[in-house]
Amino acid sequence: MRKIIVSLVAVILAEIATFIIVGNWLGVINTLLLILLTSIVGIYVAKKQGVQSFQNMNQNISNGNPPGVAMIDTFLIFIGGVLLLFPGFLTDLLGFSLLFPITRKWYKPAIYNWIRNRMKNDQVIIINK
Repeated sequence: MRKIIVSLVAVILAEIATFIIVGNWLGVINTLLLILLTSIVGIYVAKKQGVQSFQNMNQNISNGNPPGVAMIDTFLIFIGGVLLLFPGFLTDLLGFSLLFPITRKWYKPAIYNWIRNRMKNDQVIIINK
């Protein structure tokens, strides 16, 4: 819990520093408009990618295939969309990197390792019906 709080404070401070730097470079109004624009574009892309990923997941399930990869894609797109809701350039950058398949593949090994470790520790239970 302590690590989460420290990380959250560090991200907030980094975002404030980025706002100050970009605000000095572009001006206050342009900085605010850029934040608004990235949020609007990001939410649009997140919605489009999320719907497509959710359809892929449903298609895998209806074909009798496990939805593993599509489920992880859907999860990462959701996290990217949530990050785009927060005002800030660093969270927007991370959010956009989670939305596009080219950069999303960088995060998948970490998710796979996390799930694998949970399964080794018997913290994830898979029920076959």
